[in-house]
Amino acid sequence: MFEYNSVLIIGYIFGFYMSWNIGANDVANSMASAVGAKAITVRQAIFIAGILNVLGATFIGSHVTNTIRKGIVSTHILSDPHLTLLGALAALLASALWVSFATWKSLPVSTTHSIVGAMIGFGIMAGGFSVINWGKLGAVVMSWIISPFFSLIIAFFMFKIIVKFILAKRDAFGRAMKLSPFFIGLSVFVVVLSFLFKTPLGKELSISVQSALAAALLTAALLGMFFSMIIKYYIKKKQENGVEEIFRRIQIGTSCYVALAQGANDVANAIGPLAVIYFLVKTGSVEAQVPVPLFLLLFGGVGIACGIAMAGHRVMETLGTKITTLTNTRGFSVDFAAATTVLIASKLGLPVSTTHAAVGGVMGVGLAHGLEAVNFKIVLQIVLYWVLTVPAAALTSMIIFKILQLVI
Repeated sequence: MFEYNSVLIIGYIFGFYMSWNIGANDVANSMASAVGAKAITVRQAIFIAGILNVLGATFIGSHVTNTIRKGIVSTHILSDPHLTLLGALAALLASALWVSFATWKSLPVSTTHSIVGAMIGFGIMAGGFSVINWGKLGAVVMSWIISPFFSLIIAFFMFKIIVKFILAKRDAFGRAMKLSPFFIGLSVFVVVLSFLFKTPLGKELSISVQSALAAALLTAALLGMFFSMIIKYYIKKKQENGVEEIFRRIQIGTSCYVALAQGANDVANAIGPLAVIYFLVKTGSVEAQVPVPLFLLLFGGVGIACGIAMAGHRVMETLGTKITTLTNTRGFSVDFAAATTVLIASKLGLPVSTTHAAVGGVMGVGLAHGLEAVNFKIVLQIVLYWVLTVPAAALTSMIIFKILQLVI
């Protein structure tokens, strides 16, 4: 058994720091479009996302984690527990530092790609270039193109549909009321399928595709009618910009789901390596998969919530206001496109990133108003940071790993 209680404390610090950064950077995926469209305030977004991320991480997050995230590094390097311990520490700190730098620059990056890059750095130092699964790394590179492109297309056409069937009509409000069950039902359909296929709890339920589709269709039909009646009760025609008010309600709902799913899915980026450290210190060995205690999931969820509260506004502002101007109809199109992209692409086995899909969705609704509606200077900055994420995290991880070898 390792006598490394002090190392475990360091692991908790690094794990919390990574969780904090996940909250600070990734909250934009769920709340930026809602804030940018003024569906909710920044303060409301921070409060809602903080609570939902804790709940998602604790109760929907996976209670088992892969030791090596995304299969990017061969598991045979785990044969030396001491090297694995140092690697997990190095990966946590390196990925957290990169995401922290990106957040300071107010730019959205993939926290998953950051931990993947950090694991590559550890793998190279521990076993050389031969232990890296370069095919998996190629899939990560593909996601820089697939995620934003899919989402851009879906957001573009969804907003065009809203314009054609609602905004361009003389009685836009009446059309929006009439079609609200369809748009609510469409959102619920994607949310239910995403929950069943894309969250750890949903995957554990192991529901067949046919059963999932049936459940999603039924839930979408029922909730579409139910929530449209509520909207009709609260929103009156005399309200200024009633169409946007209708989509404001729908958008808040989709943003809340994305925040819940974010906590469930992304907490593993911080708690996965921490769970490895925890079991190495407690037992002296580690398997390819390790159980994650509930208190570690809660610990990660609280860290995410703290990051949202303290620095979440930075990236939210970039994604919500600096790429293009958002309204509630545009914001709904962005949220729907991002969720649909992640769902469809993942079911097809294609690599995706929610961060990249969210950026693509914002670009899509901007392009629906012409090239001049998109701030391509900001977009190029964001893409540059996506490309830098893996090598920057890998190089940082290699340096930290060597330092840790000297001191631990």
